This record gives sequence, C-alpha cells and structure tokens, in this order.
Amino acid sequence: MPKDVFDYYDEDDTGKSKSKVAVWDILAIVMIVGALCLAAVFLMIIINPYSGLNPFPPPTMPVLAPTLTPSPTLRALLPPTWTPTPSPLPTETATPEPTYTLTPEGAQPTLEGTRDPSEGMPFVIQDGYPQYIPNIYHPDAGCNWQGIGGQVSGLNGGPVLFLSIKLGGSLNGQAVNIITISGTAPQYGQAGFEFTLGEQPVDSVQSLYVELLDQADLPLSEKIYFDTINNCEKNLILINFKQLR
Repeated sequence: MPKDVFDYYDEDDTGKSKSKVAVWDILAIVMIVGALCLAAVFLMIIINPYSGLNPFPPPTMPVLAPTLTPSPTLRALLPPTWTPTPSPLPTETATPEPTYTLTPEGAQPTLEGTRDPSEGMPFVIQDGYPQYIPNIYHPDAGCNWQGIGGQVSGLNGGPVLFLSIKLGGSLNGQAVNIITISGTAPQYGQAGFEFTLGEQPVDSVQSLYVELLDQADLPLSEKIYFDTINNCEKNLILINFKQLR
C-alpha cells in the first residue's frame, strides 16, 4: 500500500532491531570460536595426557632404581699351617700262634700257622693210590670223560672239609691250574673233590699233579704227580689224602 505523507515512521525502532541482530551474530561467532578452542584443548589432552593443559593429569610413574647385585669379595688365601707329624715308634711284631679252623661236626680241624719244614707235610697220599678205574660217577658220559676224584681224611679217619686242592701242570701242551675245595664232591666221600680233565681219555706221564693247600695257600702236602691213560676202563684217577700230624 503506498504511503502518503501522513504515514508515520519510527526510525528508532528500525535502528534498535539492526543492533540486536548484530549482537547475536557476534555472540554466535564467539561461541563457535570458543567451541573450536575447547575441542582443540580436549584433542591435545587426549594426545598427551601429561600436557600442561590437562587440569587432572595422570599420576607420574616412579622411576625404579637399579638393583645392585652383590659381587663376591676376594679373600686372600693363607697357606696351610705346617703341622709336624710324629714318626710312629717301632713296635714289636708278635709271631702268630697256630689257629684252628672250625669245621662241621664230625670233620677234622685243619692246623694253620708256621710249620717246621723238617717235620714234613701234615698230609700224604694214602697207600695204594693213585687208582685207575672206569668212570662210575658219570655213567651218561661213559668213555667221553676223563677226570680225577678223591677225598681228604683226618687223623682219626674223619673228613677234613674246606681244604683247597690244586690241580697243576700241563696236559696236551696246555697249562693246567685249577683249585677246588674238599667237600664239593660228596660222591667220593663227605670231604670229596673232583676235577674234570676232558671229554676223552688221553695219555700223559707225570705232567699233572695235585696238592693240598691251607686257607693261606700254603702247601699241606707234597705235589703228587700222576699219569693219565687213554683207556675207557681207566679214565677216572682216584687220589685220597690222609693226615699224619
């Protein structure tokens, strides 16, 4: 509607309206800038929590001090003190008295100790030995066996156990050195012994011997040499010992 000259315009109202719009624009700009600044501050705090902008920084971790490892202390080693050792005084050696070896009931004790050679050996071969007989104690072997057997008797004719009987010498060019104990072959008697020479009879002349030994391996008899015969009726050699003193 066209205005006429009588219309009234309030110029103050128009100026006030424009000024209000300008104030709100400025406030909006300030708020936006403040929000951007606040966002920037938060971003910096997130990136570096220990930044000075953070009013509540996390606690600082204590620095661990290095642990000292003790090292061994070298000590001077003193040389050992020399202690004089007294020399032992010479002592008299007593001559051992003859001792007796206990044997089972019925067996004869064996005298041990130093013997006078002039008295001779306490054991000798019984009269009538060696004897040559067929192999009666190993019937399954028959002629495929050759050996020596016998027993040891004491002063009263009883058995003497646990004496060593040595078979030595050579047979067919081979050295022979075998030891057995009286009482290990009871088929010859309570104090019997036996040696196996081979699986077939052979001939030999005075190349083998037997002798009695005590528990100290000292001879109790002379070396009894004997022959062997290649004969199935004489492939067992019997040798018995008896005690004289």
